[in-house]
Amino acid sequence: MVRPAPLRRRLGALGLLATVVGLVVLPFAGVAAAQPPTTTTTVPGSSYTSPTTTIPPGSTTGSTGACNPAQGLLWRGTPPHHPPYTTPNAGTPNSTVRIFNKHGQLVAYGNSSVRYVAPQLLSTLSFASLFCLGEQLYQVNCSACHGPMADGVPLHGTQVEGSCSLNAFPSLQGVGPATIDFWVESGRMPATSTCLTQPTRRVPRLDRLQALAIATWINSRWPGTPYIPVNIATSGASLSEGAQLFSINCAACHTITGDGDALANDTFAPSLRDINATQVAEALRTGPANMPIFTGNLTDAQLAAVTAYVTQKIQHPENPGGLGLGGLGPVGEGFVGLALGVGLLALIGFWIGDRA
Repeated sequence: MVRPAPLRRRLGALGLLATVVGLVVLPFAGVAAAQPPTTTTTVPGSSYTSPTTTIPPGSTTGSTGACNPAQGLLWRGTPPHHPPYTTPNAGTPNSTVRIFNKHGQLVAYGNSSVRYVAPQLLSTLSFASLFCLGEQLYQVNCSACHGPMADGVPLHGTQVEGSCSLNAFPSLQGVGPATIDFWVESGRMPATSTCLTQPTRRVPRLDRLQALAIATWINSRWPGTPYIPVNIATSGASLSEGAQLFSINCAACHTITGDGDALANDTFAPSLRDINATQVAEALRTGPANMPIFTGNLTDAQLAAVTAYVTQKIQHPENPGGLGLGGLGPVGEGFVGLALGVGLLALIGFWIGDRA
């Protein structure tokens, strides 16, 4: 008679071995399965291709803990707190082209005149890396004034340096990536002092990648528009229309020559002599400082026309007469006429009188 005990022992040993193998292998399989799918989105007609936008599961712990972007940071469609626009192709999210990634996140919109893209599409870093870098940079460079959650500081809400002991700083929630990118890349932010009435343009303290990272972090937590304008069709834009729109909407503050001028309460309209096309478009769409916001009232074609006029005619003026005289038109010409013309006639008169 064969005893069954050895068979049972063999089966038990195999079961134990399978259990041990399962305990070793399954955790690694679970990690691989937990990784969300990635997507690469190419903006049509654009030279920009998005990096792999991987968003790991988990929750964001803040500046003191490990950065782990949450899946809930993805937003779907047009941010709900923005009013509906009825004018098509005017820098709004309901433009002709609207591109979403596989999660339903709006990553680009616009048309052939201007394309607006999310900041993570302009970086070679993954979304998670860009998000975490942006959080770190924001907490170091921006949170002291705008608050650790970018919700701003109300009037008389904080003690700051020097004579301006009580001040207010605006919330950055929902302002859109173009707003963040403009202020950081123009060097106005981070500001040199909290006492400034209006920060001036200077050499940027943060580079392009760092500006995109901060914009990604803010916009991922509190989505808003406008996105960053790229591929602005200035080459085929109407310069005559741009000149007309500039004289109507911009010249009153920036002057007809684009040199800028002083405004009320220690504010000013800055010079447009050294500003690239992206920042011109961002300023028009976001309205920095005292500037009106031209989102919803200027079409993208008109935006491209104004941008072309500023970057071509204002920054590179033509002087058929050979001497621009500061671009002041009749003012400069009248001064030259009085100083040289009348002065020369007076000298000739004195010379004739002496001879007589």
